[in-house]
Amino acid sequence: MVRKVAGEAKRLVKGARRPEVRLPPLEPYEGAGLEPDGDYDGLEFRDVDFAGQDGGGARFMDCALTGCALDEARLRHARLLDSVLTGIRGVGTDLSESTLRDVELVDARLGGVQLHGSVLERVLVRGGKIDYLNLRRARLRDVVFQGCVLVEPDFGGARLERVEFVDCVVKGVDLTGVVLTDVDLRGADEFTIARGVDRLAGAVISPAQLVNLAGLLAAEMGVRVE
Repeated sequence: MVRKVAGEAKRLVKGARRPEVRLPPLEPYEGAGLEPDGDYDGLEFRDVDFAGQDGGGARFMDCALTGCALDEARLRHARLLDSVLTGIRGVGTDLSESTLRDVELVDARLGGVQLHGSVLERVLVRGGKIDYLNLRRARLRDVVFQGCVLVEPDFGGARLERVEFVDCVVKGVDLTGVVLTDVDLRGADEFTIARGVDRLAGAVISPAQLVNLAGLLAAEMGVRVE
């Protein structure tokens, strides 16, 4: 999908490729808990409490996680592939330096989730609310945030390519040191920047968003408005 940028007919912004997850028939998960470097394939996890458990390095492929609790779960270096996570909840979940590829995250309720240094490719985040999402130094390619609320997400030092914000609210985002390529912000209902307004090169915004950002942009340029 390719979209024209308003006012620049010759310049195009490439749209994100969304995941197309088609789960096979799944077996119900009957394990006792997560295991480091565990291998989970074709399983359905429903209303499982993983709070405080250690699944570092685990691989989830063709899995469905529904209504699971992930408070303080340790999933560093995990790999989530071709999977759907619906209604998961948790505070302080550690998914740092993980890989999410062809993943749908639906109606999540998360706080302080750690995804710094992670790789997200063909990921759809739809609905739900995520507070203080840490994506510092992460790499995002073909990622869509749709109909969700992100409160003070931190993208410091991250690289975003073909990322879209659609019908969502993003409050107090930190863009310090980010690199943006074909990032489409026009569909966001609300988008406010706490830090890093100087890093918007590579993004596309709407005229209304430009007006809202005018004060920050003027301050960044040292322009006094009286």
